[in-house]
Formats: sequence, C-alpha cells, structure tokens
Amino acid sequence: MWTYQHSHFLVHQIPALHDNYIYLVQDCHSDAVCVVDPAIASSVQTACQTLNLQPTHIFNTHHHWDHTDGNRALIEKYGVEVIANANDAARIPGISRPVPAETSLNIGSLNIHTLDLPGHTLGHIAFVIDDALFCGDTLFGAGCGRVFEGSMAQMWHSLQKLYALQDDTKVYCAHEYTLPNLRFAKAVDKHNEALKKRISDDTRTRMKQQPTIPSTLGLEKQTNPFLRPFNPEFVRQYNQENKTKMDAFEVFQDLRKRKNTW
Repeated sequence: MWTYQHSHFLVHQIPALHDNYIYLVQDCHSDAVCVVDPAIASSVQTACQTLNLQPTHIFNTHHHWDHTDGNRALIEKYGVEVIANANDAARIPGISRPVPAETSLNIGSLNIHTLDLPGHTLGHIAFVIDDALFCGDTLFGAGCGRVFEGSMAQMWHSLQKLYALQDDTKVYCAHEYTLPNLRFAKAVDKHNEALKKRISDDTRTRMKQQPTIPSTLGLEKQTNPFLRPFNPEFVRQYNQENKTKMDAFEVFQDLRKRKNTW
C-alpha cells in the first residue's frame, strides 16, 4: 500500500488481484473515507484495519466485476453508501446513491465532481477531487480502455474531457498496465524524447516493485498515444509515417484498433 498527500485528503493505493488498484480517499477534516472501485473486499478490509479507518462511501466508475465485486461485503461490514452513475444503476451492486453522470457533490470537506465518460462502457464516469482524477478504465498510464459498449467517437469525446484538465492533475487509474502500454507507444511514437524518458523511468520503478500510478495528466499528454492525436505535430508525423491523410479523431481510431490486436 502507498499513500499520497493532497491539499486536505490522503489517497491510499491498495494493490489487488493481478494488476488492479483500489483507492481509499481519506478526508483529513472529517471521518469520510471513500473507497474507489473495490475489486475485492478483503483487500479493503485489511488496509482499513492497518490504517484504523472506517469506510463511509464507495465510488464506482463503472459496472465491471473487477471494480464492484467488493461492494456488497463492504456494505454488510461497514454500512457504506454506494455512489455511481444513475444511468447504470441496474448494473451496480448495492447502489444506494445514484447520481447524474455530470454532477457535483460534497462528502465531508471533499468537493467531488463526476465526469460522464462513455466509451469503455456506456455508464462509465470519473470522480475528480481537486487535483486527483479517479478515472477507472477510461485512461491508463500510457493507454486507454478498450471500447466495449460505446463508440470510438464517444471514447474520443471522453478523452477530450480528460485532456482539458490541468496538467498537474494526478491520474489514479484502476490498473497497472503502464509498461505494456509503453511498448505499444514506442512503436507508434518512436521519435518522442519524453516517451523515451518515461520508458526508462517507469521501467526502473517497476523493477523496484513500485507503482507507476499515479502519473500526471501533463505526462500523459506528452507520452500517451491516445492523447497524442490532440497534438497537430503528432498527427502530421503519424500521417507521414503511415502514408495516410487522417484527422485527429481518425488517428485515435486507428491507434485504438491497432492496440486491440497488439
């Protein structure tokens, strides 16, 4: 488990299953403790026992089992309130507070804004707390989620919303996929010096058995191939190297299709 300090809250990062991350957001000015995407209840319970914390809320970014399987056991043990997208309420176990896909809410001293991010699933949302982004499976370290239920256009629009956030935003995604994603990034963006540095840095980090997450949105803008199409120079180079004449969205779409079979 790793802990990160923000202005008035702590983020405790819990590894789970093979490559999942669960997050505990601990409000420093109240008893609020929010669990983000509990893949497995036992990992949350162990962490809370170690930290002497009592969870009060669950935030689910989407309905997939490796983000919600811990819900019911945590409800039974702690009586937590489950917050998720109202439009996906039928698929969220134990949901007790359905909220609009785009809304603001306050829990303790935490000011939370949800972002509607269809693409990976139709009901996917993110939770933004100050400079912390909990984005589930929409954005990864050097990658993005597969487009399972939504359309490519929806995923592109969702990534636009994330791209608009401040560069110093910490990206707390739900999986440690960074090194495989970087191998793909290197193949499609081979002249990117920032990417070469990230590959070196993140490889050393994983050799020490440390997480590459959180990254920052600024780093993702520089090195994530699915955000790079927002850069006109990258689009120009990509078209030149692939002998194509695609616009930014078409480049993203081409990259996502290539990654699906990488």
